[in-house]
Amino acid sequence: MIPRTLFDADLDGFRDSVRKFLEQEAAPYHEQWEKDGQVSRELWQKAGELGFLCPTMPEEYGGVGADFRYSAVIMEEVSRAGLSGIGWTLHSDIVAPYILNHGSEEQKKQYLPKMASGEMITAIAMTEPGAGSDLQGVKTTAIKDGDHYVLNGSKTFITNGQMADLVIVVAKTDPKEGAKGISLFLVESAWEGFQKGQNLNKVGMKAQDTSELFFQDVKIPETHLLGAREGQGFFQLMQELPAERLQIGLTAIASAEAAWQWTLDYVQERKAFGKPVIKFQNTRFKMAEMKAEIAAARVFTDRCLELHLEKKLDIPTAAMLKQYTTDLQCKVLDECVQLHGGYGYMWEYPIARAWADARVQRIYGGTNEIMKEIVARAF
Repeated sequence: MIPRTLFDADLDGFRDSVRKFLEQEAAPYHEQWEKDGQVSRELWQKAGELGFLCPTMPEEYGGVGADFRYSAVIMEEVSRAGLSGIGWTLHSDIVAPYILNHGSEEQKKQYLPKMASGEMITAIAMTEPGAGSDLQGVKTTAIKDGDHYVLNGSKTFITNGQMADLVIVVAKTDPKEGAKGISLFLVESAWEGFQKGQNLNKVGMKAQDTSELFFQDVKIPETHLLGAREGQGFFQLMQELPAERLQIGLTAIASAEAAWQWTLDYVQERKAFGKPVIKFQNTRFKMAEMKAEIAAARVFTDRCLELHLEKKLDIPTAAMLKQYTTDLQCKVLDECVQLHGGYGYMWEYPIARAWADARVQRIYGGTNEIMKEIVARAF
């Protein structure tokens, strides 16, 4: 109803290509990946060949140098198709920017081309068993010893954790300090002392490998510190988090839009008391209410996307977006399950899977309660 003016014909063509790729290479296998607890590496490699990984990366580092709208298209199409096992967004649009924006030239040349090709899969390890949204409370340490650091600690709920070849690890280089004692490190999973725990059994997103990670006396070369010096980690995290929250908002609205369409198709076909369910006033009003709320959230989300392209998206606005869109996503998904009746609770229906997948959106990337606190502090 309201045209999206940020996307031109080239981006529409790119969207069609992504959609066809997902229909052919991902959708037929996602049910098996849910049983396996992870997607195939082959999917990553095929995506890399087509430029679907790290599309915003400069050509000198293996990308195609596209603007962030291309990343937005990819994450929207993955979300719209309900392919929640695919962890490209975290890899391409969270981990890669940390390395591009804060890494040394050596680090960029060593890792970014492999990330763009799909040869290397990445993750970022922030959350710990005793520290979630409060990043200053991390207990994992990386203590300097000569020309290397010694890493000890554990992480949990790490997206791409089982498949990751490279992990950005948040650690304390000065345990006595809070935010000033945090640093980020590039840690390869093959290094001695790095162990991957179990692939966690989640309520939703069952094809997305989410892991525990353990570090016992892992030796990290000093060249793998991310940034010019120790103690920059918290600043780096705060600088990159608005983009992460925008990405969550984009996927939330794409998911809500898809759920609304699935539900419209269902209530037009499903009959009760001798007529299609859409003929009941309650159904029409519920669908109309959701349509209005999704449309308003879409306009807000696209404006935030526009601000991000202009490098003007600030922390409070990104927090508002994340909180509002994920709350709405869960509300819409719940309403859509209700309109599906008993079938909405059956796993083979996409609405059931999307409902289960959506719940974590209000938790990761900073809980929605933390988002409200961030907004309130900006009054």
